[in-house]
Formats: sequence, structure tokens, C-alpha cells
Amino acid sequence: MASGTKRLPRAVREQQMLDAAITVFAEHGFSDSSMDAIAAQAEISKPMLYLYYGSKDELFAACIARESGRFMQSMSAGFDPELRQRDQARILVREFLRFVHENAQSWRVLYRVSVGTAAFAHIVTESRSGVTAMITDLIRRGTTVEGARDVDFELTAVALVGAGEAVADRMSDGDVDLDDATDLLLGITWRGLRGVGSHADD
Repeated sequence: MASGTKRLPRAVREQQMLDAAITVFAEHGFSDSSMDAIAAQAEISKPMLYLYYGSKDELFAACIARESGRFMQSMSAGFDPELRQRDQARILVREFLRFVHENAQSWRVLYRVSVGTAAFAHIVTESRSGVTAMITDLIRRGTTVEGARDVDFELTAVALVGAGEAVADRMSDGDVDLDDATDLLLGITWRGLRGVGSHADD
């Protein structure tokens, strides 16, 4: 129980608290989560939790900062600009969905709880912008169609990120298999990439 917790290095204890907070926030949302519940999940006393994080807002912000960093790091894993465009696309899709599959609670906190909490929605916007910029650059460097414009690259990236988030959200609920989701999203991504620079009125 909380009264019997052993002494741990501060960094380790902080991560345990964040892990517990992610679990509680993912299940109950921000408003309905209490510091009491998070302390109980972490098996520590509430005064200790407040000693590390002075408020629920501060704790939630720390959770979002850690998980958005992990998400961006996973998206960058294995990315090689020298690869063919299709191989780059596969890596991005695979790592994106793998993160969601292995960190469903993190995804729910990042893209459900945060979006619904006005004070933290900007963090999701920044994370989405980073992913969109990465995909925009991928599309730009891999496109050989004459007449393709910067707006074509950016809007295609926005559409692909939106599709990815929708598929990932379903997968985080356990509705979609990881391999099926990867194949589906890669197909959407590749068709989108091949269509860059094509205009219906040309």
C-alpha cells in the first residue's frame, strides 16, 4: 500500500506516477480523474504525488509531454530519406500504428482526452503538425509529377494524417487488427502519394 512504498530514485518514481496517471486519464478522462485515484494506482500517498506534481494540470501536462515525445520518436524510428518513397511510407505507417497498438492508453490520452481539454489541445495540434510536416517532406521529395505544387504536398499529407488518426482510433479500441490496419492504411497512403499533382480539370 501507499504507506509501505520503498524509496526509489526520483526519476523512477516520476515515471511510475506518469504511468499510473496515463492509466487513470485514459479510463476516466481529465475531469473525472482525481489525484486520489492516480495516487492509488501508483501505490503512493497523495501528499507524495503532490510533492512531485503540484496539481492535476501539471501532472497531465507532464503525461502529454512524455507521450507526445515518445510518439514522435517512434514515427522517426527507422526513417531513412534515402529509401524509395513506398518504403518510407511503409515505415511511417508501420511505426505509427505500432505505437498505437502497443500504447493504446497513451493514444487515447493524446488524441481523445487532450483534444477535449481546452488547456492542452494545442499540444496535440503541435504533435499533428510535426507528423504532417514529416509526411509533406516525404511526398515532396518523392514526387516526380510535373506541376505538383506545395499546397498539393501539404493537403495530401493532411488527408493522410487524418485517415491515419481515424484508423488508429479504431485500433486503440481493439476493433481493428494491427496487420489489417497497416495494410489498409498503407494502401490509402500509397494511392494518395501516387495522386499528388493530378488535377481533375487538367
